[in-house]
Amino acid sequence: MALQDVCKWRAPDTQETFPHLPQAGGWAVPRGWDPQAFLQTHGPRLAHGTTTLAFRFRHGVIAAADTRSSCGNYVECPASRKVIPVHQHLLGTTSGTSADCVMWYRVLQRELRLRALREGQLPSVAGAAKLLSVMMSRYRGLDLCVATALCGWDRSGPALFYVYSDGTCLQGDIFSVGSGSPYAYGVLDGGYRYDMSTQEAYALACRAVAHATRRDAYSGGSVDLFHVRETGWEYVSCHDAWVLYSELQKLPGPEKEQEEEATPNRAGEGRELSVGLAPGDLKVPTERL
Repeated sequence: MALQDVCKWRAPDTQETFPHLPQAGGWAVPRGWDPQAFLQTHGPRLAHGTTTLAFRFRHGVIAAADTRSSCGNYVECPASRKVIPVHQHLLGTTSGTSADCVMWYRVLQRELRLRALREGQLPSVAGAAKLLSVMMSRYRGLDLCVATALCGWDRSGPALFYVYSDGTCLQGDIFSVGSGSPYAYGVLDGGYRYDMSTQEAYALACRAVAHATRRDAYSGGSVDLFHVRETGWEYVSCHDAWVLYSELQKLPGPEKEQEEEATPNRAGEGRELSVGLAPGDLKVPTERL
């Protein structure tokens, strides 16, 4: 005689509904079951901004950004890093939600490392940009906010791509992202040349971010400057944005230079002035405040 016959025990029917659970149609759905509706109803409405830029020239790719992280009317961090290295020959600027940017760059680093192990070489900058845009496009409409400029050097030379969280992927020579980008574009458009020297590129990037931090309330802190070369990326400098802007205001402008060149000095000779920002014009601290 079986044990279940002695104890009068019967195995539960797996097809039946558990008695402590509600019947079909009576389930209590949590408020976050629809992510888009939940974010629209309960999501925070916090303003944030930044100033990041990148441009390509004959000696590589320059990337620069401010260091202020804002959350509404508060400055969450005055010394955040907005240029994130991916590998030795690739880095990217970050704009948008800080947590989203950091998380997706970690995902990109992992995927590129796995592909390098499988194929024996790292993908090109275009391949990395396409991979990132495809991965983020699956989350379109879920309040993901990532706007980045991928700067790198591959077998084809220096390359620059803009990637947005909705799947947008664009190639270009100049990109500026963030709330301070209109002010940065005003400086970049007036001074950019593909055949500029390295020191001219450094000065242009610092000048563009410094002017943007002056006009944009959500940008500030310091100015981080990176340079992607054929041998890899290099962290060039970190200048305090206010000190940098103050030094730039002391330099003569183009109109003043023309007037002083037309006016002879005591020796009867015209005064020779340098146009723009020379390497030795700025005396700024190299340590982050």
